Amino acid sequence: MALLTILGVGPGDPDLITVAGLKALRPARTVAYPVAQPGGEGMAARIAAPWLHPEQRRLPLHFPMTTAAEPCQQAWRCAARQLVQAVAERPPVVLLCEGDVSLYASASYVVLQLQRMAIPQLTLRLIPGVTAMAAAAAATHWPLALQTQQLLTAPAPEDPTALDALLATAEVLAFHKVGQRWPWLRDALEQRGLLHQALVAERVGWPDQRLVPAAELPPGACSYFSLVLVRQAWPSVLPWDPRGADTAV
Repeated sequence: MALLTILGVGPGDPDLITVAGLKALRPARTVAYPVAQPGGEGMAARIAAPWLHPEQRRLPLHFPMTTAAEPCQQAWRCAARQLVQAVAERPPVVLLCEGDVSLYASASYVVLQLQRMAIPQLTLRLIPGVTAMAAAAAATHWPLALQTQQLLTAPAPEDPTALDALLATAEVLAFHKVGQRWPWLRDALEQRGLLHQALVAERVGWPDQRLVPAAELPPGACSYFSLVLVRQAWPSVLPWDPRGADTAV
């Protein structure tokens, strides 16, 4: 059986690749990775670069930055065919995926296409990766969810009405792909008394990462690779009394 591994390499820091990921990456003879433009470098490839070696064949796969159905579907089918061919010619093959393989990942669509092709001799293995929200929370000592709290992960909402609908569903929220929506989202969080309970994380794990309390970030646009963590409430049982009583020892 020929093996194709889909590998999450984390949000930016090469040291966040898992041990399982490195064990799959080192013996790979072909390393595939997504690029937004033909001839582009690819962020997943940049993350994994310290762990690659010159003998490995590099296979860039073009995933256009669009939401239009036809070009996306063509790209996913083309990527699946290229991977199948690579597995036949130069296995084992690893497809790198920025972040995690199952969370807003282009690789997920390739997996679905490969499953639809139902190739008997192809074995798929998915190795999860660290998510940007988990890395941001760890770097800032910001617990994502405690006890029975609900955690909602979603793209940044389009407008205040959509924001209110999401706020009604969970105590803690992680908004991804904030980008140009930050100016109005900042105002909306401030109006709802949540700005001082939010954190902005941008380009997590990269040398130019920015991790700041939301109240300290002005209303200019963020990069596409940004997220906002919002905590609406703390659980009732904490190391301190949430009602304000001093229980320190």
